[in-house]
Amino acid sequence: METVFGIVVDGIAYGMILFIISVGLSVTLGLMRVVNLAHSAFAMIGGYTASYAIQSLGFGYAGALILAIVVTVLISLPLERLLYRRLYGVENELPQVLLTIGLAFMVVATMNIIFGPTLKQIPLPELLSGPVSLGPKIISAHRIFVIGMGVATILGLWALLEKTDFGIRLRAAVDDPKMAAALGIKTETLYAATFALGSGLAALGGVLGAELLPLEPYYAIRYIVILLAVVAVGGAGSILGSVAASLALGILDTGAKYLFPNFGDFFFYGALVLILFRWPNGFFDKRAA
Repeated sequence: METVFGIVVDGIAYGMILFIISVGLSVTLGLMRVVNLAHSAFAMIGGYTASYAIQSLGFGYAGALILAIVVTVLISLPLERLLYRRLYGVENELPQVLLTIGLAFMVVATMNIIFGPTLKQIPLPELLSGPVSLGPKIISAHRIFVIGMGVATILGLWALLEKTDFGIRLRAAVDDPKMAAALGIKTETLYAATFALGSGLAALGGVLGAELLPLEPYYAIRYIVILLAVVAVGGAGSILGSVAASLALGILDTGAKYLFPNFGDFFFYGALVLILFRWPNGFFDKRAA
């Protein structure tokens, strides 16, 4: 029972990290029709910024987290304006793939030049590093914090997209960009804000998940496949799908590594193949078939 409880708690925490990072990729792919293979690079930028801020600039954990999000968003906005905006509505995905994977390699090289090709740590404050007794198992307070942040992110995104004028305008711009523009909706501004939001969430996940997804020199390349798996399983453009896929894959991967550590990622990718065989467009795909 204790093992099962540990798998569930750790799996949910891992799933929440996957959700926070991947939801921006899901929105970009599902709503704006851009295959952004550089999305994990924004998580890397956020994680490296927070690590440097804490260890070299003396920031506290909360301050470093905010700084990481702000820096990542400020970097993402000119990239969206100069590069990504040219890809919106492009039917051929090859230019998108080539540009974004090239950008990911550039970010990896830049981060290694600036910060060095070593594993980066984000020291946790005492409040988050201590143990918490939760039922039959003692777990890290950081796991509880991650789960809480994940739930807050889910609720915040739902409220933003479903209950605000921004969400209404964004859905209108996605459904019919020309008609939305004719009605006075500034579609380019909406897309830029959405892209910045996704990048900021990626940075948040990069900082929160440094223990589960280590900040190593090839972070942006190593983890993009996992994020794409979440989007593929959940369905591009679906917030609910991203939540379901992240939790399912997170718990499955954690359970497999608890019980069958020698198999590595075999069960993760095996489950991915079976799921996509049954639901080729994901659980909650919002795009037309």
